[in-house]
Amino acid sequence: MKIPTTPWNVLDSSLDRLATVTAGLSKDDLARPTPCSDWNVMQVLQHAAGDQVGYASALTGGPGPTYNPFDPSGDLAVDIRALVDDAIQTSAAAWSGVASDSGPIETPLPVGPLAAEIGAAACGLDAAVHAWDVAVATGQPSPLDDELSAALLEAAHSLVEPLRAFAYAPALPAQHGDTATDALLRYLGRDPQWSSER
Repeated sequence: MKIPTTPWNVLDSSLDRLATVTAGLSKDDLARPTPCSDWNVMQVLQHAAGDQVGYASALTGGPGPTYNPFDPSGDLAVDIRALVDDAIQTSAAAWSGVASDSGPIETPLPVGPLAAEIGAAACGLDAAVHAWDVAVATGQPSPLDDELSAALLEAAHSLVEPLRAFAYAPALPAQHGDTATDALLRYLGRDPQWSSER
């Protein structure tokens, strides 16, 4: 899938990683547990797709997701690759019209307008971290590297705390020797060593 390029490298990289992880799934993967303890792989991807459409809708005034991303059905009959691919395309197309010198922009987050670079990074954060959730749940390589994680962590520090109550788990304590990826995951309440076997 060719994803439209946006002015935001962190977002482009994050969307590409979500697309790559989704493309690597088999049908047997969709019911597997994930680090999002209440959701399986299908539900995490439905949530991630809905969030991308939500960002696009906030930017363009176009239609939002047709379901509640925070109450994904987990219906295994859903064509999840098509759902995620369409959402990524919609999101990237919307962000391609947001210039680096844009003023504050609307997002689906309940924190009011954000600076464009923070909004783009927040959208990327959602895509990349849910890509990680799915990758570790299905035995794929981590889609996160320290360069991307450092950029996402900077954005996370500026917007996560007001959203802890409904969108993020409590942060986990930092550990000696943490990489940027470890730090990002712990800040978002995820164990970097998570395994479905533990």
